[in-house]
Amino acid sequence: MTDVQVLKPQKTWSHLAGRRRKPSEYEIVSTNLHYNDRDANAPYELDPDMFMNQWYKKNTFGTALKHADWNAFRDPEELVYRTYNMMQDGQETYVFGLFDQFNQREHNKSLEPTWVAALSRLYSPVRYLFHTLQMASAYVGQVSPASTITNCHYFQMADSMRWLSHTAYRTKELALSFPQHGFGTNERDIWENDPAWQGLRELVEKALCVWDWGQAIVVLNLVVKPAVEETVLRKLGDAARHNGDTLLALLTDAQLLDSARHRRWAAALVKMATETPGNLALMQGWISQWEPLADRAIEAYCAALPDAPDAAESAKAATRDFRHAIGL
Repeated sequence: MTDVQVLKPQKTWSHLAGRRRKPSEYEIVSTNLHYNDRDANAPYELDPDMFMNQWYKKNTFGTALKHADWNAFRDPEELVYRTYNMMQDGQETYVFGLFDQFNQREHNKSLEPTWVAALSRLYSPVRYLFHTLQMASAYVGQVSPASTITNCHYFQMADSMRWLSHTAYRTKELALSFPQHGFGTNERDIWENDPAWQGLRELVEKALCVWDWGQAIVVLNLVVKPAVEETVLRKLGDAARHNGDTLLALLTDAQLLDSARHRRWAAALVKMATETPGNLALMQGWISQWEPLADRAIEAYCAALPDAPDAAESAKAATRDFRHAIGL
């Protein structure tokens, strides 16, 4: 009779077994979920020459930004779908509490006509900008080589959609109070033609056409988003405070909490990427290429902000401070 070897069952998934501890919820539901990295010649198990496979081979696995194991990346917050929704449900409760309280206080009646005009030009068109951030995060997440990186971008995508929704809600409130200012009807024309927006529009539209994953993740998270956050969130919020619009200032403060979380995981990814020789110089080269375009976008938008002296210079300095703080 042949001896039968009884295999000892695994206590957890094989890729988590070496940690010698019970894996966390984050590790179980977030790590090593992609299957399109099993065969470098056919990321998706179809004809290697089909368009989608060619796309991933060129733009994901063919990028110059390399690492031996992108799946080793971990989100510092260890967010999963469940905890993200719990956290942001509280944030949404806070934001809509702001809307309700300021509406009850008839906040719109306290706004100066010049500030209302500024809101119609510099605030309500931001819906278009937030939508581009949503689309860019979706693309970078979709073509990322590791599921933990994908998850960070998808949560970031959801945050951009939340920002857009807040803006749309506030735009409707302003439209009801100030129908003569074109809230809800003039934004596309302003977005496409107003000089204040053309730098940002050029920046984000060109960023949406960066297909290479390595360059796209650097451009989006280290150049585009910091430029947007330091202008149409932070500097617009400052101008709102100076003009008695506490509601908008508090809204932008809430959105900056999300952006701070985005920056924490971006910093962790940069730290991991720079472990590979050559990546630091590569990322710095991409930043140098895109930074002048971002600077022009900041300058054009900030020049239109009322009661915001030196806004452009301090916003540009803030983007550089962020990159410097994470080793770039």
